Amino acid sequence: MALAPIFFVMALGYVAGRMRTIDNHHVGELNALVMDFALPASLFVATASTQRSEMIAQGPLFTILGVAMLLPYLLWYLWQRRFSKASTAEAAVQALTVALPNYAAAGLPIAAAIIGPTGTVPVAIAIAAGSILPSPLTLVLLELSDRKGTTEAGGRAKRIARALLRSLTKPIVLAPVLGTLLSLSGLNPDAVARASLVLIGQAAGGVALFLTGLILSAQPFRLDWNVVGATLMSNLLQPLLVVAIVCAFPVPSDVAKVAILMAALPSGFFGILFGVKYGVASIEAGSIVIASTVSSIVTLAIAIAMLYPQ
Repeated sequence: MALAPIFFVMALGYVAGRMRTIDNHHVGELNALVMDFALPASLFVATASTQRSEMIAQGPLFTILGVAMLLPYLLWYLWQRRFSKASTAEAAVQALTVALPNYAAAGLPIAAAIIGPTGTVPVAIAIAAGSILPSPLTLVLLELSDRKGTTEAGGRAKRIARALLRSLTKPIVLAPVLGTLLSLSGLNPDAVARASLVLIGQAAGGVALFLTGLILSAQPFRLDWNVVGATLMSNLLQPLLVVAIVCAFPVPSDVAKVAILMAALPSGFFGILFGVKYGVASIEAGSIVIASTVSSIVTLAIAIAMLYPQ
């Protein structure tokens, strides 16, 4: 019940792209619908409607997922730069692909199916952690790798500042942050505001999954040891890292379960989208997303069975 609908909708998007029913090379409008409207609305309602005490209890989840993303990110980036001799831009795109799970598309429907309506809140926290920590780092590295304009006085500093501002002011970042602040203030949106935002927010899960399949259908696939290693890092080592963290520190069992579940999600496509904006068409990143997504049919099912036995 948790996985079958997700992979079905993702497969629909893949088939639609392969059959050219929808142009899979120009997905900007669909991406804007998900990332700028539907998903931010859903995340804002989820966080803003959460009681203050419950929101404070999400602090450990943010910290755990932040560490679980930044450590694999830095390891994979350094590996690509030192041993694979990848460029700064290519290494950054691959590192974000490996480290940032597909919270936006897969996390929301899985959490809703397993945890229930309250599952949107930890997904919002996870997306906020991914948007505030590894995403700005990737944008900064991409800005530094783009030498156009860096010879001007103050050019590099301006580009870094612009990258940070661009990342932190995205609706998908601002929505959960503003919702969290509203929750911590003790205020809640009224019924009309909630109903209005929920209506557009309901489209987030399905369209995001469809968009994932559509993006994957346009990616060439090349299986090599680099892709295998990245898939193992994303699907196995990252959730095991979270297991080690929650075992080493006193963490409530419900928070630990959610953190492991979020880390077990397949690789997301933010790296691909960021790369496209900077002219970095990474075949490796596309192959990693495909391999990680297909492998997660097994790895994610095992994680769910172990964490939430019926």
